[in-house]
Amino acid sequence: MSYYDPLETRDPEEREADLMDKLARQVAHAKETTHYYFQALAGLNPFECATREALAQLPLTRKRDLIELQKKTPPFGGLNALPRHKAKRVFASPGPIYEMQGKDTDSWRMARVLYAAGFRDGDLIHNCFSYHFTPGAFLMEGGARKLGCAVFPGGTGQTEQQVQAMVDLKPEGYVGTPSFLRIIVEKAEEMGADIGSLRKACVSGEALPGVTRQWLNERGISVRQCYATADIGAIAYETEAEEGMVVEEEILVEIVRPGTGDPVEPGEVGEVVVTTFNPDYPLIRFATGDLSAILPGRSPCGRSNIRLKGWMGRADQTTKIKGMFVHPEQVAQIAARHPEIHRMRLVVDNPGGQDRMVLHCEIEAGHEVLATALVASLREMTKLRGEVAFVTPGGLPNDGKVIEDSRIY
Repeated sequence: MSYYDPLETRDPEEREADLMDKLARQVAHAKETTHYYFQALAGLNPFECATREALAQLPLTRKRDLIELQKKTPPFGGLNALPRHKAKRVFASPGPIYEMQGKDTDSWRMARVLYAAGFRDGDLIHNCFSYHFTPGAFLMEGGARKLGCAVFPGGTGQTEQQVQAMVDLKPEGYVGTPSFLRIIVEKAEEMGADIGSLRKACVSGEALPGVTRQWLNERGISVRQCYATADIGAIAYETEAEEGMVVEEEILVEIVRPGTGDPVEPGEVGEVVVTTFNPDYPLIRFATGDLSAILPGRSPCGRSNIRLKGWMGRADQTTKIKGMFVHPEQVAQIAARHPEIHRMRLVVDNPGGQDRMVLHCEIEAGHEVLATALVASLREMTKLRGEVAFVTPGGLPNDGKVIEDSRIY
């Protein structure tokens, strides 16, 4: 096996000790250098934050709240330690949400990801992420530059020109969405063009269906997935084992119950929460809004970090019922009132065309008094009437859903 650096195979206890040391220092740095964390972490002694338990007590910073935060404190919501005029680049994602690239060449830590996908010093990478507004293309460029790879800025669209550039330049690899890679290969076959130099790809931005992976493999292209966001950069990446996605070495990942900041049990589906150690744009307990779960055991590839199961949906399951928004946080508040419940799931359907809420609860044995209390709590928290149903422990799916909208229109 070949690894980017020795960090990937170190003892998990050594990694955890290193992360906890970095955590305390990053909390202190964020509190000292950013307007947002100076307020959000007021009264906290950063150097007491050196355990997972202490981390779990810190407030979440939710991605969905960035738009409002940035309106109140433009342009970055006060989360930036590096002043805007010292940023290398500034980007806009839909919302708009503004992000900055700091001083480092590979501030999104993509070199490790590209290495795991098979890219090496001297390769030419055909980059089909967008160079317009968003940082997608530049995430990959930074990693490629650090790895020693040249980049062709293909961007999106213009399929025939993409094929012709591949014919002429003979790139070893591709980065972009898997669907666009398939479109390019199909166009090359249609044109009778030889793009056989293309042997590897690192894809992101959308799911990679198994059928697409197999189709590309049959044409000699090895495909690896990357899970990254514009704010954080690389979170996890696929290796040659193709069993889950190994968490990137220089971040700290938690899986929490949607609507709360409470870590879930290993293997349970929850929201991906990330703490970065980027000095220019520190993000402490950044709630991505994505669902995933930790896979048990170590990757067969030999890397010793924890693995994510992959993207499993969105954590923000806010639903409108009879004109009222119901949020996962409200279901979490009900659960906090009734600790005897193992797990809850609010199911919304519309038999006969009328919205109905049923709070499904895992419990050893339900009883009438508890049902009455739960109905009252549901009414108080949501301002809507609902019903309660009991199931035995383990009776609800382990898919991270707190609110399930099963309405048929």
